[in-house]
Amino acid sequence: MSLFVPKFDESVVVREAEAEVVGRAPTTVRLLADSSSTGGALSTQRVTLTAGADGAKPHWHDNSAEMFFLLDGAADILSGDDVLTAGPGDLVVVPPGKPHAFAAVPGADADLLIVLTPGVERFEYFRHLQRIALGEATRESLLEVQELYDNHFLSSPAWDARRRAGAPGETV
Repeated sequence: MSLFVPKFDESVVVREAEAEVVGRAPTTVRLLADSSSTGGALSTQRVTLTAGADGAKPHWHDNSAEMFFLLDGAADILSGDDVLTAGPGDLVVVPPGKPHAFAAVPGADADLLIVLTPGVERFEYFRHLQRIALGEATRESLLEVQELYDNHFLSSPAWDARRRAGAPGETV
């Protein structure tokens, strides 16, 4: 096992009122801390989903684990071939290389704190997603930046079946 020691000198403090907000309901992302501000330790954002909205389609990261902490509501989280339903206070950590996705449970809202570690510069990724939502970029343009953001998309029959069915999964 190797030990990664992040290098940054000052504590990172992000006030809610100062956080950049990308998107709007049903999917809102608050950009909290990027890898460059934490010396590579982590990247973190808060994602608020309303009315069963999708968060992220199935993907994996080669070099980072991703942590999902449910602040409020109910979320479906794909981990490999399993879809779990998380409630307030539940934590799911997906290891590098494992397919995952997340969404609010159909008919429900979800408020999640998401952390990637070690960090990857992700803020520009979320800005890219906003440009897609605004019609300023194509969905296909994400394929061109998969390596840059260590965000690799794939198909997941388990996720597709859950999102079509709208049924709750195994509770975390």
